[in-house]
Amino acid sequence: MAQILIVEDETIIRTSLRKLLERHGHNVREAGSVQEARAHEPSELDLVISDVRLPGEPGTEMIAIARPTPVLIMTTFSSVRSAVDAMRMGAVDYITKPFDQDDMIISVERILKERTLVRQNQALKMEIERSKPLSMVGESPAMQDLLKKIRRVAPTVSTVLILGESGTGKELVARQLHEFSDRASGPLVPVNCAAIPETLIESELFGYEKGAFTGAQANRKGLVEAADGGTLFLDEIGELPLEAQARLLRMMQEKEVRRIGATVSRKVDVRVVAATHRNLKQLASEGRFREDLYYRLNVFELRLPPLRERGEDITRLAHHLLERTCQKLNRLALKFSPQALSAIKAYPWPGNVREMENIIERAIILCDDEEITQDLLTIELNAQDEPEADKDKPEDATTMNDYFIRFVLENQERMTESKLAEALGISRKNLWERRKALNILKKSG
Repeated sequence: MAQILIVEDETIIRTSLRKLLERHGHNVREAGSVQEARAHEPSELDLVISDVRLPGEPGTEMIAIARPTPVLIMTTFSSVRSAVDAMRMGAVDYITKPFDQDDMIISVERILKERTLVRQNQALKMEIERSKPLSMVGESPAMQDLLKKIRRVAPTVSTVLILGESGTGKELVARQLHEFSDRASGPLVPVNCAAIPETLIESELFGYEKGAFTGAQANRKGLVEAADGGTLFLDEIGELPLEAQARLLRMMQEKEVRRIGATVSRKVDVRVVAATHRNLKQLASEGRFREDLYYRLNVFELRLPPLRERGEDITRLAHHLLERTCQKLNRLALKFSPQALSAIKAYPWPGNVREMENIIERAIILCDDEEITQDLLTIELNAQDEPEADKDKPEDATTMNDYFIRFVLENQERMTESKLAEALGISRKNLWERRKALNILKKSG
């Protein structure tokens, strides 16, 4: 059963067409103008049939409003030129009034069949993509265990909580979960909860109705609704305000969402994947995160190992990033000098994969030869990090903290907070949190 919207100001024609389509098994909505049509969210339907001449805005406006939904334009014999113009604007076809009922049904069924074929083709492409190996680099036991778990949980509908330090690649894991799931043909909607102001997070996630608050001039679909049929990736979930947490919990329990200012809820089919570098259980015990939401999110837990714990993966990843970044920057293939590789192995990588990406990209830009030397990597090693040191001993947090403190104190006068964070391969927020934890907050003024 297709969902079809008729936009026609003449009641007799609109009613006659609705009955015709309903007799052929379709679910039909009606609107007398473009303004009325907007309330039916045409972009979520299967077909829009619109007259060209309407009160207020012309029917051709529906082409952009309804996209990607196809629009069939109705016109009179005297205004066929308008229909041709509509086709140039993106209308899927046109039909002249008064139309023959058989011709109308033939046109509608053809358009719906073509739309189904397009969707099936997209699904087939995604199925081919899912047959490809996982794109994450890693042969260490920790990474092999992670990849095995990703393959196990991806095809399910289970909620997944990804844990790991900043820069370890949590969004890449979320993408792998989506691409290897049955929802791969649907949308993946990533949301960084820490990047959206607290005053806007609820309206961004759940949408709002016209007039719900000052500035709400039209209905707006939230990111949860945008993920319908796909995956919603909530990065930095620990930063979500408590009120928004309550709405999210309701959405996950009831499988429905209510826009701000709305009186009715809408059903949604969304798989939630969340990620954080924080200890949610501890936040819950402190009353800063809902305990019931924590247990709702933590159905299946994936822990990303920090780069310093991945052994030989460090050099494999460095070579992979070097090759990929050379292609991205349109550079001929480069290689690391033996000293550079030794430094890469010895360095504790406090900013994890993100820091490595940034450092390698800068080195490629600065490199005038065919070989990246240690000095181009701009990483400093402590005495205990030197290549000659015993690498059978795992790096501990003290080593990383010493490096972090020294780097920040030596560079904070000449670098902005953004530049410091970029050099360390972490976010500004993470930089502030580490400053606070290590009691090296920058003095104001």
